[in-house]
Amino acid sequence: MEVPFFGRIADGLKEQQRNLLGWLRGTPAAKRSLHLGNRSEEEIREHLEILESAIQKAEREELGVCTVCHEYVEPQWLETNYTSCVCLDHLSGEERERLEAELELSQKVQKALLPQSVPHLPGWDLAAFSQPASIVGGDYFDFLHFRDGSEALVIADVMGKGMPASMLMASLQASLKIIVPESSSPDQVLVRANQLFCHNIHLSKFVTIVVAQLDTATGNLRYANAGHHPPFHLRRGERGSNSIIPLRPTGAAIGLVEHATFEVRSISLGAGDSLVLYTDGVVEAPNAGREEFGEDRLTCLMVEHVDTPPSELIRDLRKSLQAHVAGYPLQDDMTILVCRRKP
Repeated sequence: MEVPFFGRIADGLKEQQRNLLGWLRGTPAAKRSLHLGNRSEEEIREHLEILESAIQKAEREELGVCTVCHEYVEPQWLETNYTSCVCLDHLSGEERERLEAELELSQKVQKALLPQSVPHLPGWDLAAFSQPASIVGGDYFDFLHFRDGSEALVIADVMGKGMPASMLMASLQASLKIIVPESSSPDQVLVRANQLFCHNIHLSKFVTIVVAQLDTATGNLRYANAGHHPPFHLRRGERGSNSIIPLRPTGAAIGLVEHATFEVRSISLGAGDSLVLYTDGVVEAPNAGREEFGEDRLTCLMVEHVDTPPSELIRDLRKSLQAHVAGYPLQDDMTILVCRRKP
């Protein structure tokens, strides 16, 4: 297990410890009693001792050592429960059933956070697909509305995996559902998001995100890209002269710089044009030989599907990805969103 993993675990545990000690020392006795219900403060001190022990083990890189096989337990298992000391394979039948039920619930909650259907926009076709690398993930996409009623297309990738990334993704989603309807442009959304998350203790790395503002009547699209893989403008030309234009970053990823600014750029989506947004799990998907799927394969596939609906493009992209990885397990979450103006 990599050293930065233990560092992140230790930092998170220390934050919990500080918060709990602060509450214990700074809250009046009557309020402490209220929040404790019928439990005693001694039980809080027992919890603090467990936290302290876990912090010391994390700093010594001894946290999560299986008591049966003496190997490290699965990282996602440890992130869910830092007291875990038995590998999933060594759990009893009842323990495994209980854990599987809890993980299934987490997965259902995350799926419920993502859009269950794409919006119906006259003159436009939309499709999306998202698949986490583990039970829960850190990819996010959404369809929202700006203050003036124009459509907002959002795709984001929380750097990291598993439960911590999924929790931050849920927080980001909730925040954007408030920020976007109060904003008039993509840059305003990203500036406010950076202010909210730059110092968030759960932001272990950063968040890449694209916010696009679509005028469905004219096809004008304004976008700001915060350190995300460039979406592609698939432009349908005359006599087969199709072209692909990458929409490169216009600012830093959320959480990387203190006072972030984001340039807004514009493109025009003509009849038959598509906008393809994706997360790095698509282009960075490796096979057993560690060869990534890559942007070249993605762009070639898009050119071949310039005249097909978004749902078919995504279907064939998934087939191409499956053929490339050839059964090698996913290393990162993958999400793709396609918006096409009908010809």
